[in-house]
Amino acid sequence: MKSLLPISSLLVLLGSASAFAADLNIPMSFEYLALDGKKVESSVFNHKSSLELAPGTHKIAIRYHEMVEDDFSDSQTFVKSAPFIVTLDVDGDHQYYLQAAEGEVVKKPKVYAQNPQVKLTRSDKGSVNYQVVNTNLEEESFVSRLFSGNQAVDVSGTAAAATGAAGAVVAVAPAPVTTSATVNATSLTAPVDTSKAAGANPQQMLQYWWLQADEKTRKEFMSWAISQL
Repeated sequence: MKSLLPISSLLVLLGSASAFAADLNIPMSFEYLALDGKKVESSVFNHKSSLELAPGTHKIAIRYHEMVEDDFSDSQTFVKSAPFIVTLDVDGDHQYYLQAAEGEVVKKPKVYAQNPQVKLTRSDKGSVNYQVVNTNLEEESFVSRLFSGNQAVDVSGTAAAATGAAGAVVAVAPAPVTTSATVNATSLTAPVDTSKAAGANPQQMLQYWWLQADEKTRKEFMSWAISQL
């Protein structure tokens, strides 16, 4: 007669399997976009600080996203980088930490966002095998949206595609252990998201997009608006 494995033993085995998952932790100034071809739900108001990763190789799309003082008013605005793709080899139940290469504090957020450099470490000080690839994928500017019928670029969707099994961001030399690979710009074409066309009047649309825009975009709009006078 075959012996049956008790339910309690099965639960122990399942618990042990889940215990081998690793975690990748990021600071508030970084935002997850996608993991292995799937979007990661996160926002400024609902920041996701860690991802659970099973053993194996994972591709994670992340971007730098920080609030800075607005040059045009006393309020604050957001500065965002283009997404970058981290390819991480997970070989155990480790705690991984991502931060800016220059340290915990980014002294010049606007400059840093143009070419974000990051490093990954482990809580146990062990070696980390990873590589980082920057992309040139950016959200369309406010002016571009005005002329394109307010059709926004789906950055998260394109980032998810780039982290899939057949993602475009793979042609990079393997990174040495404990160091990141040389950062290469990779061109990605973002699909246009036509599902969010606003039904508001022109004034409301202008106010909305002005509040959403970063400093660079606001300057572009001001230059365009002045040229129309």
